[in-house]
Amino acid sequence: MHLDPFELHRPTSVDEVVDLARRLEGRFDYLAGGTDLLPNYKMHLNLRPHLVALEDVRELRGRSLDRIGAMERLADLEGDAALLAAYPPLGDAVREIATPLVRASGTVGGNLLVETRCFFFNQSQFWRQSLGFCLKADGDRCHVVPQQKTCYATFSGDLAPALLAVEAEVELAGAGGRRRLPLTALYDAEGDGIQRLTLAPGELLTAVHLPAATRGQPGTYLKLRVRPSYDFPELGVAASGAFDGDRVLRLRIAVGGAEMRPVRHDGLTEALVGEHLSDDRLRTLAEAVQRATRPVHNTFLLPDYRRRLVSVYVRRAVQRLREGSAG
Repeated sequence: MHLDPFELHRPTSVDEVVDLARRLEGRFDYLAGGTDLLPNYKMHLNLRPHLVALEDVRELRGRSLDRIGAMERLADLEGDAALLAAYPPLGDAVREIATPLVRASGTVGGNLLVETRCFFFNQSQFWRQSLGFCLKADGDRCHVVPQQKTCYATFSGDLAPALLAVEAEVELAGAGGRRRLPLTALYDAEGDGIQRLTLAPGELLTAVHLPAATRGQPGTYLKLRVRPSYDFPELGVAASGAFDGDRVLRLRIAVGGAEMRPVRHDGLTEALVGEHLSDDRLRTLAEAVQRATRPVHNTFLLPDYRRRLVSVYVRRAVQRLREGSAG
C-alpha cells in the first residue's frame, strides 16, 4: 500500500485554517495525529488532493480542568493524573484507546471525529473492488443492509461516550465564526455512517470544554473488543453520576461502538433522578438501553452478542457508580 500524492498545507493559526478551508472548498482533509486518516489513505479510501496539517496551530494545544485543546495528544492526556481523576470516565477511556504508540500520535479531536468503520469499508481497494464498492466509498449500495440506501458504518471512538457522560461541550471555528455546543449536538441524530456530524463544511473542532458540575463525580467507561491490546471498540459504555445511598442524584449513560453515532440516553436516566435505584430497576434500565441499541453485522462480533452485552455493561457501570458514591 502506498500514499498517492497530495499537497500538504501547514497553517499556524485557526484563522489561517479557516481561510484555507474556504479556499480549498471541500477538497481536503484535516490532518491531526494521522493514526486513522493515513492508513485509510493508503487503502485509497475517500482520498483528497489536499491535507491541512494542524500540528503547528498552537491555539489547538493546552489542557486544564476546564478545557482540552483538540490537538492534545492522547498520551499527554493519559499522563495528566489530576484531569483524569476529576473526570473518571475520561481516564478509563483514554487508557483503553489502541496502543501506547498510537496514543503518542493520536489526538483528542481526532478520536472524537474518527471515521466510522465497517468490514466492507476498511479494506484495500482491490478487496473492495472485487466485491463491489459500497456507499461509503465509490459505490452505490450497502453490503450490510443491501435493501437500504443508508450507510451503517459504526462509530469507533472511545472518548465520545466518556465525554458525553460528563456532559462536555465542544468549541468549533469556521467561516461562520466560532460557536460552542453540547457534545451531544455534534453527532447528527438524523445522519448515517457517512453524514454523521453536524459540522458545517470546513468547520474545525478547536477544543473540548469540561463542566464544573460533573467534576469529581464518580464515573467509568467499559469497553468490549476482541484484542484487549489494540482493537477499536465493539461496544463502549460510559456512565457518570452521583447517588445518595441508592437514590439517584444525577445519572448519564452513553453508548458507543455499536451504531453509527454515540448516543446518550437522557430520556431513560432523567426519569430516575430522585428515585431509588434498586437492582430490579437497574436491570429494567439496562434492558431499556439495550432495546434502544441496534448494532448490525459489520464488525468482528455478532450483533446479537454485542446487543446483549449492552445491558450487562450498563449494569456493571452503574453498579460502579453506586459503589463510588458510597465511598
